Amino acid sequence: MPRTTEHRAPCIVVTGVAGTGKTTVARLLAQRMALPFAEGDDFHSPTAIAKMSAGTPLDDADRRPWLDSIGRWLHERDTAGSGGIVTCSALKRRYRDTLRAACPSVFFLHLTATRAQLLDRISKRTGHYMPTSLLDSQLATLEPLALDEHGATLDASPAPRTVADTATRLIPGPAR
Repeated sequence: MPRTTEHRAPCIVVTGVAGTGKTTVARLLAQRMALPFAEGDDFHSPTAIAKMSAGTPLDDADRRPWLDSIGRWLHERDTAGSGGIVTCSALKRRYRDTLRAACPSVFFLHLTATRAQLLDRISKRTGHYMPTSLLDSQLATLEPLALDEHGATLDASPAPRTVADTATRLIPGPAR
């Protein structure tokens, strides 16, 4: 009998603008749910990283290969039945559509916070190429999850463990 999505481990994309805590929350979820984890930033090309490091926002052409790579990663985990969690800003619906085309059952966990919280978090990060100057372009680009998109939106203001606790209850999948 073929496996249905209800019996498969979920494929999850933790989305949001820079500073929402995508990586921290995704790692906690991956650990709790015993799912493979991938950091979406690792899928960027060196050219895209250099562009962002210089304070230049990526355009759709820059994002396409990145989204395709993340989509392949999701598709592989979905096909294998292992599920997985990956971070990806996925700011626009069409970006999420690209990921959904690769993995139709994908669940989007969209994290939000106030601009002031985001600026504070980004300014305190070390070793990351994303400057605070790009936050406003991300906020302007952001298209929140629509009601017909498979996912949930969570306020990322509480401690990451609290956000992960709430997210764990919202994410569909086998009993945890």
